[in-house]
Amino acid sequence: MKRDSRLSGVLHVLLHMAEMERPVTSEMLAKAMGTNPVVVRRIMAGLREAGYVRSERGHGGGWRLARDLGEITLRDVYAALGEPVLLAIGNRSETPSCLVEQAVNAALGEAFRDAEALLLERLGGVTLARLAADFRDRMAARGGRHDLETAHAS
Repeated sequence: MKRDSRLSGVLHVLLHMAEMERPVTSEMLAKAMGTNPVVVRRIMAGLREAGYVRSERGHGGGWRLARDLGEITLRDVYAALGEPVLLAIGNRSETPSCLVEQAVNAALGEAFRDAEALLLERLGGVTLARLAADFRDRMAARGGRHDLETAHAS
């Protein structure tokens, strides 16, 4: 089963955007995410509807953060993405007639719900500001500076 990496990719580009003093184009964000600008625009539209980013038109336009990083949690971004499936495993059949499989589903279903609840709780406890601070510490330790245009150069 293919993993849904949108949350990771979006968090990645949101942190890049936080370091930029100007709007960032969909093309630049697409390069950072390794995808097509159309995909980026679709994802960013959802984030705009949630109030996390805004777009600026015209020459020099692009995407900017619309809120302080301390106000946005990983769970907020997850929700803005439409709450993609968190776990890649599931029951073989959702409505089995076999009593054994019903027992298996009951046990697994409870474990899956508990795992998802814990993961969502953890995502809700991490802000983009915390991720940005971690990034800045890593950058300082390396002695470098942020440059989105060259960070993902082929």
